Amino acid sequence: MSPLLGQPLPAFSLQDDQGTTVTTKDLKGRWTVLYAYPKDSTPGCTTEACDFRDNLARVQSLGAQVYGISRDSLKSHQNFIAKQSLPFRLLSDPDCTLLNPLGAFGKKLMYGKEVQGIIRSTFLVDPKGILRHIWPKVSVKGHVDEVIAKLLELQKS
Repeated sequence: MSPLLGQPLPAFSLQDDQGTTVTTKDLKGRWTVLYAYPKDSTPGCTTEACDFRDNLARVQSLGAQVYGISRDSLKSHQNFIAKQSLPFRLLSDPDCTLLNPLGAFGKKLMYGKEVQGIIRSTFLVDPKGILRHIWPKVSVKGHVDEVIAKLLELQKS
């Protein structure tokens, strides 16, 4: 179990795809799904983003919002959103100011080689800003359904 579970989301201040600053305080008051992904417009990341896009109404019906986060630039995020018609915001974290404390950046295997990069992860944050569930090393297929099921479970408890 992650030591972050049950702790407040680390404080952050990052720009979204429109250049608007988003901070920890902006997420309070609603459930938030924050998913970290390696790179805009790559196959796995596109599949994941489109799955969140296609299921956004289900997530929103539970009073939750979705944010994606990667090290990509605002311009890259804008292109990705336009190309895939993504209806949620993407945060740019080039210096890993949030990705590092979340444990979503570090050593991983890529094509059999160890590299430093974003570890595909998802974080479920409650309306008070507390991390309620963490999916480290996400497998894209079926992941959004897992997130929705966990959100339902946590809201009932």
